[in-house]
Amino acid sequence: MSLVYGVLNGLYSIMQIITGAIAIYQLALSVFGFWVKKEKIIHGPTKRFAVIVPAHNEERVVGPLIDSLTSQHYPSELFDIHLIADNCTDHTADVGRMHGAIVHERTNNEEQGKGYAIEWILQQIVASGERYDAIVMFDADNLVDPEFLNIMNDKLCRGNKVIQGYLGVKNPFDTWVSVSLAITYWFDNRMWQKARQNLGISCALGGTGLCIDYPLLQEMGWKATGLTEDLEFGVRCVNRGIIPMWAHEAKVYDEKPTSFMASFRQRLRWQQGHFQCAKEHMVPLLKDGIRERNLAKFDTGIYLFQPMRSMILFVAAMVMFVVQYVMPKQAIDTSSWQLMPTSVWVTVNVLLFAQMPIAMLLERVNWRAYFGLITLPFFLWTWGPVTLQAYFTRSNRKWYHTAHKRAIRLDQLKSR
Repeated sequence: MSLVYGVLNGLYSIMQIITGAIAIYQLALSVFGFWVKKEKIIHGPTKRFAVIVPAHNEERVVGPLIDSLTSQHYPSELFDIHLIADNCTDHTADVGRMHGAIVHERTNNEEQGKGYAIEWILQQIVASGERYDAIVMFDADNLVDPEFLNIMNDKLCRGNKVIQGYLGVKNPFDTWVSVSLAITYWFDNRMWQKARQNLGISCALGGTGLCIDYPLLQEMGWKATGLTEDLEFGVRCVNRGIIPMWAHEAKVYDEKPTSFMASFRQRLRWQQGHFQCAKEHMVPLLKDGIRERNLAKFDTGIYLFQPMRSMILFVAAMVMFVVQYVMPKQAIDTSSWQLMPTSVWVTVNVLLFAQMPIAMLLERVNWRAYFGLITLPFFLWTWGPVTLQAYFTRSNRKWYHTAHKRAIRLDQLKSR
């Protein structure tokens, strides 16, 4: 029995070192998210955009998205909206045409998923001979702030090649699940993404609200057809020395799942794709980051490790539960398991959680969102089983569609 406890003690000590170090690292970086300096737009409209919208059975939500795009405060002759009706069995294509998009109908039962749809439409654009300066990608359930293209045009003119817009939530108050997701996005936008922009290192690409310099995209190719195509492309950029930049004022609003199971399935897909990408890129990025003293590469490697960290924390909690409540108590000396006093770990975790309401205050969110902090700890805990299942099913590459039902318009969103 002493051998079992010795092994558990060693594993738990390793878990403490890894998770503690990453937690302190994130706390240190998040401080840089406290400051937001709004950049003035200094460049007039010059860039021509191809706006790409992959859509699978999105007839209920794609109309308001296209309307928000056609209402951009940007010359209409400088952007085209390309809607991909991808393996649709509803009226997505008809709705797209009715609202003014250029509709491309795609049928491919073998290569299904957003990444493949983007790869396909890029080939269609090349074949068409149309000339663009940049590609912008949105999900079909999005709503887009009227200044989005103006801001992206300015960023491109400043020399940025890959730009990620602010990821807002258009239905935060539907259920406890949607408000929990909204809180995590407000935190990510401010304490993760904005903090990294202030430090001049790479933000994490979110798959929507993404702008890419077209010549760069033609040179690199898309080649991102996994479950997290945005993550794959962003990692390839960092490897090439291209730093994806965060545009805090270029806002996109996304519909979040309202049921726990829909959220579980969506997060499972994210984590499966994350594990797939980490398997190939995490260790090389960490090594290169340390060898080259390149914080952008090192930080991207840390980001790829995040699902593993979630799994370690979940497994560590389960181990402690077994030790405390299942194994014979007379054989236990848990005091030897603590590398640092319990008070230190409690302080670190309290500070990590405190970043959530701090981010909400800084982002000036609606007062109703603070009630979501009551159920947020349980929602955050559920990332453990999600990540654990994702790890054991990480070879899965099947795309599962998240159904969207809320046809909210931009003017309704701003009046809430």
